Amino acid sequence: MNRGAIIWNIALTLLCGYLVYNQLNSGSRRATSASGSASAATGSFRMAYFEMDSIAANFDMVKDLKTEMTKREDAIKAELDRLGKSMQQKLSYYQQQASSGSLTQEQSDAASREMRSLDDNLKSRQQSLESEYSDFVLRRQNEIKTTIEEFLKEYNDDSQYSYIVSYEPGLFYYKDTVHNITRDLIEGLNKKFKAKK
Repeated sequence: MNRGAIIWNIALTLLCGYLVYNQLNSGSRRATSASGSASAATGSFRMAYFEMDSIAANFDMVKDLKTEMTKREDAIKAELDRLGKSMQQKLSYYQQQASSGSLTQEQSDAASREMRSLDDNLKSRQQSLESEYSDFVLRRQNEIKTTIEEFLKEYNDDSQYSYIVSYEPGLFYYKDTVHNITRDLIEGLNKKFKAKK
């Protein structure tokens, strides 16, 4: 059984070696016959990258989004605080009435129903505000992503690069600085964003 596995592994290794050799030798023939981008025509494969954390820190559109997110978060917090304080005041009022003995059983039941209703309204409003906020953030993030993608298409209109990727720590283990286009991307995006604004 082991002998069969060893023979099978050797056969697969030889096959892989042949395929790699064949691929490398036929690469130059395919490159000259392929139509499409300039990089394919020359047979070269180039990849550029940009640092997403630098884009997040320096792209004015992202800065505007962060500012707007903070404002919306503060507005949501203020509204929920106001509703919570109003509910707390009602609860304190009813507790004071109950401790003084001035509430009848019917009034106490009505107060309980009102407090449950206020609590349900608060939870419903919180859920609605959070949903609106999440939708807003998702829409704006997609807008930023689309803006970056459109700019990269313009940036690479000469087909200099086959791929342009976002560098994320932990995803890539090596990068050189020769193909880092972060500075160009930030300058171009900000220029375009200011003109649009």
